[in-house]
Amino acid sequence: MKAKIVALLLIFINFANAQSNLEKVLRSGEVIITGLSFLKAAKTEAKPNDVKFIESLCIKNKLSDKITFSIVGTDQEDNVVKKELVIQKDGKECVFELPKGIYTYEIVLANKEVFKKGEYKFDEQLTITVKLE
Repeated sequence: MKAKIVALLLIFINFANAQSNLEKVLRSGEVIITGLSFLKAAKTEAKPNDVKFIESLCIKNKLSDKITFSIVGTDQEDNVVKKELVIQKDGKECVFELPKGIYTYEIVLANKEVFKKGEYKFDEQLTITVKLE
């Protein structure tokens, strides 16, 4: 009889201990999920449409010789932004974190002849391919 009571007590203690561990596991899971939802909310808040920079502007050269690609513009605080890239034949060069805005561009050939010039509004990541039309 005592053995049965002791066995029942051991089963009850194990059950109570297992239930306590289960509560700890559930509580830990709740903390982890809350933390992950907090990170997700912070990540979505960090992507507004009013970002002041574009991630990259890349230029590909498909002409028969190297080219020089120049842009001049102003950022939102009216600071002058100038970039100049020399791109070899069949090459590609990039500018990273370029302030959004309207830029004047000029493509100059190796013989110093202006191939193309104009204005362009850079407001998103872009790859420009320079080739004969």
